Amino acid sequence: QVQVVESGGGLVQPGGSLRLSCAVSGNIFSIDVMGWYRQVPGKQRELVAIIRRGGETNYLDSVKGRFTISRDNAKNIVNLQMNNLKPEDTAVYYCYVNFMANYWGQGTQVTVSS
Repeated sequence: QVQVVESGGGLVQPGGSLRLSCAVSGNIFSIDVMGWYRQVPGKQRELVAIIRRGGETNYLDSVKGRFTISRDNAKNIVNLQMNNLKPEDTAVYYCYVNFMANYWGQGTQVTVSS
């Protein structure tokens, strides 16, 4: 069984920073894609950033230059460093892992507000 556990959400003022982490455990190895999606009520879940095992990354246009995704292949961890946060970044952020199937974390709330 695969477990995906996020941490690091919270409340931050505009312009602030947060770091999300996601740890993947279970009978899993050589994960291809790891990443982060986000969702606000009434809207579809959208891709924020993904990173492939070899290090190739893709970002949502609105977060480019502000967010940085990284991963530790040995520990099956993926991180999302979020800087210069804006109110429109407020959402529930979900960790995503692709290993023979798609796996999701339970979500962590990020709120950007003064």
